[in-house]
Amino acid sequence: MFCALGVPVIDADELAKQAVMPGKAAYAEILARFGSDILSASGELDRRRLRERVFSDPGARAGLEKIIHPRVYQEITRQLQSLDAPYAIVVVPLLIETGGKELVDRILVVDSSEQSQIERTNRRDGTSRETIEKILSAQLDRHARLSAADDVIENNASVDALQRAVSELHQKYLAEASHVASKQSKMKE
Repeated sequence: MFCALGVPVIDADELAKQAVMPGKAAYAEILARFGSDILSASGELDRRRLRERVFSDPGARAGLEKIIHPRVYQEITRQLQSLDAPYAIVVVPLLIETGGKELVDRILVVDSSEQSQIERTNRRDGTSRETIEKILSAQLDRHARLSAADDVIENNASVDALQRAVSELHQKYLAEASHVASKQSKMKE
């Protein structure tokens, strides 16, 4: 919805998918660490199989994160530096857990009930409830995530309600960006 308003959106999950494509350094490192049984018939990573493995073994998850997260954060930084926009949205599901807070000025949490998260994830990619619960348990709990937020959008209602919340925040972020730009301009004078 922010994208539809013309806001640049940088998605860490999409960057992670790109980083692990065949031929990329991260792909080779993941194969070396986890073996070829995590590949699909086409030779790409079988994300579901890999996800089930790493969320059953915290050491494996940490190893995968060491391969992927630095590359993703480097690409996020590169993209942010190349933008010419009042503000951007950086979508990082594990922002707080992975130490990425310094990349952003504000933290927006899009919140929904745990049951909604489980149902949506299952619908999206067929991940089992057990795996989804392991994934959720590896993340900050809902209270901690909300405590870290500067802004919160509740995503338990209608699409119209979600759109109104996004529009309101967009106006707020534009105003804040304008204020910061004005302040920086005065400091240069």
